[in-house]
Amino acid sequence: MKNKRIFITLCAVAFLLSSCSNYNNVLRAEDYDYRYEAAKEYYAAGEFTHCYQILEDMILLLKATDKGEESLYMLAMCYFNLRYYDSASDYFERYYKSYPKGTYTELSRFYAGVAAYRQSPDSRLDQSSTYTALNCLNEYLEYYPYSERREEVTDMIYQLQERLAKKEYESAKLYYNLGNYTGNCIFGGNNYDACIITAENTLKLYPYTNLREELMMLVLKSRYKLALNSVERRAEERYRATIDEYYGFKNEFPESKYKKEADKIFKFCSSKVKM
Repeated sequence: MKNKRIFITLCAVAFLLSSCSNYNNVLRAEDYDYRYEAAKEYYAAGEFTHCYQILEDMILLLKATDKGEESLYMLAMCYFNLRYYDSASDYFERYYKSYPKGTYTELSRFYAGVAAYRQSPDSRLDQSSTYTALNCLNEYLEYYPYSERREEVTDMIYQLQERLAKKEYESAKLYYNLGNYTGNCIFGGNNYDACIITAENTLKLYPYTNLREELMMLVLKSRYKLALNSVERRAEERYRATIDEYYGFKNEFPESKYKKEADKIFKFCSSKVKM
């Protein structure tokens, strides 16, 4: 058994040395057709690192040949499969701009969107790449509205929008938690007003978000807090605004998990207005 393991190990080492030797020979070869065919073999075998290293060295020379289109797409896919999404996006974009009616144009637009989607960060971080991904994926649907990938792309768009909605929800919640603190209000205003504006804008931008109930509840609670802290001449107006908000919330979420809290707010506000 021990001898068998040694034999297998030696065979593996021999194969590895042979593979490295062949790869080095490919890199030194002056015959570009030979190097290109080797790159295609590496690609087919899933050896994307070898493939992209060979192609990178020849991509400008291949551009003017009949291999230019295929080589550019193959290079982009190498980077994509290796999860180098920045480089993949750049090469996919270069492909569909160079070959707008090429063999791989639809796939390049699709994978450019997927690469951007996979770079989108957690909702707590800067969302610049999320907006980039949304642009790419929406552009794909504009060009290919009846694509068989439509459902997959639509799902990615929804997930990206949900990420943006979550970021805005966290901002609205922060305003609410700051309450009457004015240290952050350097240009005047009120944290409860800021919460309402942020939450309502998020609801307009992302009406189908899973956070809709939470956002509407934040608006209701913020209007209630504004009324509680209001000067007398504006108090009734704000209590009525809170009651209106309650009816809208109750209509949309009659069995809300916040039902008890919402009902309590409504009851208090109702006692403060003239019927």
